[in-house]
Amino acid sequence: MGPAEKPEIGLEERLLLNSMGSFDWDLASGGLGLDANCLTVLDLRAEEYDGTVGSLRLRIPAEEMVRLTARVNAAIESGGDAYSTYFHLRRRDGTTGLNHVLGRVLRDADGRATRVVGFLRTSPDEPAELAGVDAVDMKRRRVALMVQGTTEALSRAVTVDDVVAVLSGASGLDRFAADGLVLGLVEGENLKLIALVGQTMQALDELTLHQIDKSLPLAEAVLTRRPRFVASLPELSRRFTRLGPYIDMLELGSAAFLPLVAQDRAIGGLALFYRGRKEFTDVDRNLCVGLSGIVAQSLQRAILFDEERDLAKSLQATMLPRHIPEVADTEIAVRYHAAWGGREVGGDFYDVIALPRGRVGIVVGDVQGHDAHAAAIMGQLRIALRAFAGEGHRPPEVLSRTSRFLAELDTDRFATCTYAQFDPATGIVRAVRAGHLPPLVRHVDGRVGIPNLRGGLPLGLATEFGMEDFVEARLDLIPGETLVLCTDGLVEEPGTDLEEGMAALADTLGSAPESAEEVADHLSRPLWEKWSSGDDVALLVLRRVPDPGTPQAPRIHRYIHQADPEGLADARAALREHLAAWGLGEVADDVEVAAGELLCNALVHTEGGAVLTLEVLTGPPRCVRLWVKDRSSDRPQRRSAGETATSGRGMVLVEAVASRWGVEPRGEGKAVWCDFIVPGT
Repeated sequence: MGPAEKPEIGLEERLLLNSMGSFDWDLASGGLGLDANCLTVLDLRAEEYDGTVGSLRLRIPAEEMVRLTARVNAAIESGGDAYSTYFHLRRRDGTTGLNHVLGRVLRDADGRATRVVGFLRTSPDEPAELAGVDAVDMKRRRVALMVQGTTEALSRAVTVDDVVAVLSGASGLDRFAADGLVLGLVEGENLKLIALVGQTMQALDELTLHQIDKSLPLAEAVLTRRPRFVASLPELSRRFTRLGPYIDMLELGSAAFLPLVAQDRAIGGLALFYRGRKEFTDVDRNLCVGLSGIVAQSLQRAILFDEERDLAKSLQATMLPRHIPEVADTEIAVRYHAAWGGREVGGDFYDVIALPRGRVGIVVGDVQGHDAHAAAIMGQLRIALRAFAGEGHRPPEVLSRTSRFLAELDTDRFATCTYAQFDPATGIVRAVRAGHLPPLVRHVDGRVGIPNLRGGLPLGLATEFGMEDFVEARLDLIPGETLVLCTDGLVEEPGTDLEEGMAALADTLGSAPESAEEVADHLSRPLWEKWSSGDDVALLVLRRVPDPGTPQAPRIHRYIHQADPEGLADARAALREHLAAWGLGEVADDVEVAAGELLCNALVHTEGGAVLTLEVLTGPPRCVRLWVKDRSSDRPQRRSAGETATSGRGMVLVEAVASRWGVEPRGEGKAVWCDFIVPGT
């Protein structure tokens, strides 16, 4: 090597020369990546490190680990992107050194912290630095940080599951400076373990439910309501022989078994396990007892909340129908989602009412308020509406009578609802709404529409203001179409208006699966995924079962709306597409011409839309039949149009392209049909 040449020093070697290493902590998985330099700074051998934060306790004292964890959590929760702190390190030879960590918090597009990366270095023992981490002050801060961190984390826990999540989360063990944790709740005469946290804690799975007696240390602590601190777990096996087989599997050295007492009643037990601890000082014992008290208070609050929630949900369930009647050729699914609010009981409701002549009444509504009074009114209102519907009244009259009933209850509450009568034989839906959301209809081609259903005043208010004349609207469900009724809790979100919510619901409905049950799950799943929902939700999904015919005689149905400018073109394209798929493309031109003329007649000369049906008749001879149904009883006439006439040739064209045609009365309307014989049959 020449005098001017210098040895090349790589980046990793440069960092090592300065006693510096790097780390990468994945917050989602808990995995902590340390490079070789970092292991050297921490005086850890590769075989001593398992890729988790727990391995660092071999060199970082418990109180320092608590302080480091609190520092990282503070940076994450404050929204910051960097932190820096000093900490003591316990070396292999028993000496203590000062180290410095500089970390940066990485976040995803939504601002959630995902990783922490940074550097770790050995720091000279400068007096200014040591003054900030002296031993006496460290003990005081250790206790304060553990108590403060645990209190803050548990203050946000509402349910028992929330408490378990805090104790078993990524920082759960660090809050107690422990290597293992077991949480149990008293259930009658048994202790049920609801949380096992730590690498070896799963060895206690067999003891998940056991009797509260003196055969196990945690159960004994609950029974006697006195804590037990054990500096050597192996020695404990002499007193508790039942625990003996599990001690070797736990691979832990000491433990604290703490009763959870709230309002002078033992509600559970908390066991903390340690790997390197050899003794429990008075400070340690007082700290453990204090932490167990914090956990006990949080658990008691959570248990009461869960009990109140269960009571509220049970009350709500008793006021909703237990059984949904079966309807011919129809699928019906219902869902109810309670708001997040302890004793709060909502007034949302749904019902399905069997009516004469095979029809069915469906209703979704919402009584004002979120309390027991709203639930009681809801129960009375649902019974009254069911009675009025069962008497055979038309939908407007059902709501008028129900409004008067609510007004006579002498309450200041009002209610909104949408009520409809459905005839599965014809697909006709007669609907009225009182201050409620309109229904949604998903068509067989996946498009979702919101019918223009004129609304009246809410029930109760309509009577008070003398406006009980609710307007009925008719909808036509063809086989395969789906009708959705819901309360506003499904569409209202903070910061968005109702129209945006309805548009979002329509998009979600358009991408939903086919069956009514799957649609209900698809629409309500986001409510269960939320941590909370501020309003109740009642959801009813009615789907007319598809009528595809048979492989030998297939069939399709479509509804063409009078106000849909593209509906006619879409229908003609669908006819051609299906005829080609059935191998009957030879008659597609004639069928398309006839369909266009019949649909134009229905849309121009009648009120409302038209239902188009195309089916294959097996014969002989094999032919295709086209149906167009509308709401007018006027029969189409074959007329001779003049040379300059712009209309009047429709039925002449139909007669020219079809082998035969005819008209059949259909209740409130008619159905025009025409046949097309398939060539060669």
